[in-house]
Amino acid sequence: MFLEPQEAMPQTSVVFSSILGPNCNRQVQPGMGERGGGASSGSRDLIFQDGRLTSGSLEALMEHLVPTVDYYPDRTYIFTFLLSSRVFMPPHDLLARVGQICLEQRQQLEAGPEKAKLKSFSTKIVQLLKEWTEAFPYDFQDEKAMAELKAIAHRVTQCDEENGTVKKAIAQMIQSLLLSLAARSQLQELREKLRSPVVDKGPILKAKPPAAQKDILGVCSDPLVLAQQLTHIELERVNSIRPEDLMQIISHMDSLDNHRCRGDMTKTYSLEAYDNWFNCLSMLVATEVCRVVKKKHRTRMLEFFIDVARECFNIGNFNSMMAIISGMNLSPVARLKKTWSKVKTAKFDVLEHHMDPSSNFCNYRTALQGATQRSQTANSSREKIVIPVFNLFVKDIYFLHKIHTNHMPNGHINFKKFWEISRQIHEFMTWTQVECPFEKDKKIQSYLLTAPIYSEEALFIASFESEGPENHMEKDSWKALRTTLLNRA
Repeated sequence: MFLEPQEAMPQTSVVFSSILGPNCNRQVQPGMGERGGGASSGSRDLIFQDGRLTSGSLEALMEHLVPTVDYYPDRTYIFTFLLSSRVFMPPHDLLARVGQICLEQRQQLEAGPEKAKLKSFSTKIVQLLKEWTEAFPYDFQDEKAMAELKAIAHRVTQCDEENGTVKKAIAQMIQSLLLSLAARSQLQELREKLRSPVVDKGPILKAKPPAAQKDILGVCSDPLVLAQQLTHIELERVNSIRPEDLMQIISHMDSLDNHRCRGDMTKTYSLEAYDNWFNCLSMLVATEVCRVVKKKHRTRMLEFFIDVARECFNIGNFNSMMAIISGMNLSPVARLKKTWSKVKTAKFDVLEHHMDPSSNFCNYRTALQGATQRSQTANSSREKIVIPVFNLFVKDIYFLHKIHTNHMPNGHINFKKFWEISRQIHEFMTWTQVECPFEKDKKIQSYLLTAPIYSEEALFIASFESEGPENHMEKDSWKALRTTLLNRA
């Protein structure tokens, strides 16, 4: 059952306020509404149910995006169509078609009795472009898209009067866009430098680190504080993810399903960095446990991370919580039965219950819904924090895409599907814009982000050295591992 586009829309962030802001409702605003009588026959290819757009031809949907003298598209529609259109065509092609429609309407106005309204039409076109560049600035990294933008801007300024208000608006729009693109480029360069985590090959047969070597407990022994610093890192990283990054997943996965490669769909640096962070945190947890020499200290380390995961859950940081649990469930850690026998596992059992994968992670989804409701009625930034398990969120979006067709039997685009995808992505983007209320501790964050982590091979070595193999399978694995290392030496 799909939710309609305006139903239970979450509170929007500042970033998207221009498109999905306070006016995001079904009340027709001044200068808005259905396309006027001057609209082409393509408008008749739009299907509405209870006043809501549910399907239409691609051409009609594109025409519905472009303002007229008497019409401006609903801002929720602008966001949803700009987001979903990239499944069918690259942004520069859409921009080119928008430019063509604008030119056709301009020529009609110049030749008709409504020439005086040309300035009003141009202002609305600039407003549409402004909303596009603010919500999806990285569409314009492409030279073709930037060229199309400048071509449209040149056309609409031809009617500008002496005071140049349209020209000024366009200049401000272009300047803001270039700043956004420059910031994105700098962030990507920084991420490329930090892309590969430090991987410690770990102990080489009976060469475990001395007990005095610094570990996470030597940097932060308070589970709540560590959970807060993890939340800082999560929010900083997830904040750089854009709606189009998430939509690219659909297009990229479709390409893989069809054995095609679309290079323009793989530039999801932010998604890769965020996914890599999850894996690094899981491996860091496993490293911190396996590198400890004494069983008593390993027990303490496990109980510490259990408490950290619980604090993450209470904060609403489900992604870090899942990463920590995943780290403790890695085979090199899970096999340490003598260590686990000393751990008070009641709290860990509760955490695993929340992340139980049965019934499509039903328990987790209930907890996420509770955190979402708390966020929507929150009076403080602490209560607004919702960081979902990112891999599950991505799978949900892709599953929604796969079980519902893009097109109706008559060839129309199934826009009802894209309303729902847009709603879920917009809700996620709202969560990413929350300002972290916790004080940043550079020392703790530096350790979390730069501490060497063991490779999978090194984790098994450390694990077997802590607790020897207990069955034939483990003995064979340990023997093979020792042989590999000795040959390598």
